[in-house]
Amino acid sequence: MASTTLCLIVLMLAANLAVWLFPRLGSIEGGLGLSFSLSDRMVSALGPNVTSMPWWQTLGAIMLSSLPLLVLSFGLLNLRALFKSYAAGEYFSATTSTHMRRLGIAVALWVVLGVLCEPLLSAWATMQLPPGQRFISLSFDSSGIVALFLAGCVIVVASILRRAHEIDSENKHFV
Repeated sequence: MASTTLCLIVLMLAANLAVWLFPRLGSIEGGLGLSFSLSDRMVSALGPNVTSMPWWQTLGAIMLSSLPLLVLSFGLLNLRALFKSYAAGEYFSATTSTHMRRLGIAVALWVVLGVLCEPLLSAWATMQLPPGQRFISLSFDSSGIVALFLAGCVIVVASILRRAHEIDSENKHFV
């Protein structure tokens, strides 16, 4: 699972970059229909205008759409470290609870940054368009609510694991 998690991180960052550099990949008509996070919504909304954006604007769009993904990558790196700790037999340690807590916080921040970066990204990507064609996009769907709920659950489980570690340490001192 640790290796799979690392592959997932690389693939999601590469897919985000690819959709901006090669917008045809995100096109359903004549492309692969690759869909990924904020970039797919913007690229599909802008259509052929993505290819006519100046390099600095594309670079800014890549950076804005990558920000939530980088936070999620931090969480996934903690998930990877958690899997490695479990493989080493560390189940109730302070380290495992810290990794789990960081994962939950990163997932929550990923959702929040996705909501915050979308209007910034849409304004950035359409700023070169003539008046009347610019737009600001804002969305929040049920998957964001589910992700926030799961992130909260992961944080609570991490707290329980931390407490289990403390109790385990106390018990070892008595024996």
